[in-house]
Amino acid sequence: MNIGVPKEVKNHEYRVGLTPGGVHELTQHGHKVWVQSSAGEQIGFSDQDYLSAGAIISSVAEEVWENAELIIKVKEPIPSEYLLIRAKHTLFTYLHLAANETLTDALLHSGCTALAYETLKGPSGDLPLLAPMSQVAGRMSIQAGAHCLEIAQGGRGVLLGGVPGVLPAKVVILGGGVVGSNAAQMALGLGADTTIIDKSPARLQALDEQFNGRVKTLYSTKENIRSQVSNADLVIGAVLIPGAAAPKLVTQAHLQEMNNGSVIVDVAVDQGGCFETSKATTHQDPTYVCEGVVHYCVANMPGAVARTSTLALTNATLPYIEKLAKHGSLPLIKTSAEFASSLNIHAGNIYCSGVASAFQRPLIPIDQLE
Repeated sequence: MNIGVPKEVKNHEYRVGLTPGGVHELTQHGHKVWVQSSAGEQIGFSDQDYLSAGAIISSVAEEVWENAELIIKVKEPIPSEYLLIRAKHTLFTYLHLAANETLTDALLHSGCTALAYETLKGPSGDLPLLAPMSQVAGRMSIQAGAHCLEIAQGGRGVLLGGVPGVLPAKVVILGGGVVGSNAAQMALGLGADTTIIDKSPARLQALDEQFNGRVKTLYSTKENIRSQVSNADLVIGAVLIPGAAAPKLVTQAHLQEMNNGSVIVDVAVDQGGCFETSKATTHQDPTYVCEGVVHYCVANMPGAVARTSTLALTNATLPYIEKLAKHGSLPLIKTSAEFASSLNIHAGNIYCSGVASAFQRPLIPIDQLE
């Protein structure tokens, strides 16, 4: 199969869809891989590395897209890429369509097959392609939040771990999944007073056992969220409904009860965010202040540690890419529950319930796929 790896063009996005090692695995099985020049340059993967792995280097994105049937990316296409997408393409990347109607319309219009990393479910119901970036984002959320709490960044001047004689910062994490548990790990490591709020009693039990009772756990109710958020120094939004828009758990009124200079980090902003006041920001301009609270809402947070993220992502995606390259997308979607769950759009129709619901569009059942 002909595979394309274009350079990411989102603001300050330095990840790349495949490492040279991943390209080598594919070319060894007879596939042709076009990689756009300098796609991995910022993270230490040179054009020569890709050439040595058997890739064909193209100087412009148009050539990569034109030659490829399967497009491997990291982030969703942005408007400058929309006209490059054709009906012949299978697009395999993070899409987060429920938060982006413009992109949804562009993919529907193109006629392409769009498979989303974030909705692909493993045999046990887990999200194996979302997990590595969730791990990175969860750990980074505490790192970013600690930085934003500094006076120079507009924060209230609180050190997460405190010092002897001074209480540590209070960190509240909304959601106890992969992002939340990784955020808690980092917060605990820095000595913060850490609470996780989740709606699953079983998950709360597992977190209590995982952290040997060092993390406070609380069942998710509106009142519990309000009381915890109002007293927090740092709040992490880590709620995910696969394929759907994130629920708005924290309102603007909640923020009015928080101390000025407190910080929220919305890891769910790719899916619209779980704070009412969230709006996507970039690494170039990562924060803004609303109701006296510093908001960090960078939509591609793992891009700041792009080498680690790219290596972790390729480890997870490569087995699926190899199957797509060998069998093609439609045969796999029809025979594999994993690939069926990743299908968001095909030939102008929506097959993901979260996306259809977000925009009140028709949903085509997967068994009607032609």
